[in-house]
Amino acid sequence: MKKTAVVAIGGNAIQKKGEKPTSETMLKNLETTSKYLVEFLADEYKLVITHGNGPQVGNLLLQQECAKDFIPPFPIDVNDAQTQGSIGYMISQSLINAFIRNGKRKSVCTVITQILVDPNDQAFQNPTKPIGPFYEKEEAEKLAKEKGWKMFEDAGRGYRRVVPSPKPLDIVEIEAIKALLATDTVVIAAGGGGIPVFRTSDNVLKGVEAVIDKDRASALLAKLLNADILLILTAVEKVFLNFGKPEQKPLDILTTKDAKKYLNEGHFPKGSMGPKIEAAIDFVEATGRECIITSIEKVKEALIGNTGTRIIP
Repeated sequence: MKKTAVVAIGGNAIQKKGEKPTSETMLKNLETTSKYLVEFLADEYKLVITHGNGPQVGNLLLQQECAKDFIPPFPIDVNDAQTQGSIGYMISQSLINAFIRNGKRKSVCTVITQILVDPNDQAFQNPTKPIGPFYEKEEAEKLAKEKGWKMFEDAGRGYRRVVPSPKPLDIVEIEAIKALLATDTVVIAAGGGGIPVFRTSDNVLKGVEAVIDKDRASALLAKLLNADILLILTAVEKVFLNFGKPEQKPLDILTTKDAKKYLNEGHFPKGSMGPKIEAAIDFVEATGRECIITSIEKVKEALIGNTGTRIIP
């Protein structure tokens, strides 16, 4: 039987830094990403693909702000759903086309995914999740004053808006995802970390304005599916200590114990590598299996142990 892999593709697989946020650009990038996924993973694994949506949600919010005098803006959870649909469509189409080019036929399905959170999560009192574009300091200060947004500096790359990022607890559509996987359908799920929802006192679902970190949601999904491996694909080939500094050091293998140590020492910033390491620790400790962090271009080499960072028990 095929193993199951949950593959979290990074934002650079959809839209690279400095590129215009057009559908043409995103489809072009996803064509390359899908080529790697189909050629190196689809034969060996049942695939569940997750993705980010921070820039896209931020762009939607900006568009809606500009048009607010004509059309009322949607809350963030509805924008989460919109980007799950639009990005999921582009990933799905790109994958189907990649299968066709490889002489294969495979079903691909995007599942608009709701993820349960605790409405009393402390994250709602301390927004930390960056969304939208980067701003210069002066513009960020102006937006914070005019719109009441909370802004922070993101790993030296500029300033971004931050919103609550509660812990994902359960996935509403998990049984549907399992049923699709049983037919060897490639599933795109938990896009952008999923749509955050909570249960009211009478046990019905209600959306909440927040953005769940997509790597944490990916780890939850991998655990619930009893996945054999979690692959976190990002812009770098390996995880580094002292990243971007002259003394930076690549890590080939990282135990969860050392990962926690380095995390506490501040080697992995909250706005970039931090959530990926936390997700890896979560999955590995819960399952005893491994997580690999690498770039999409190096996924084949990483799977055979020639590159990438392997997080192990």
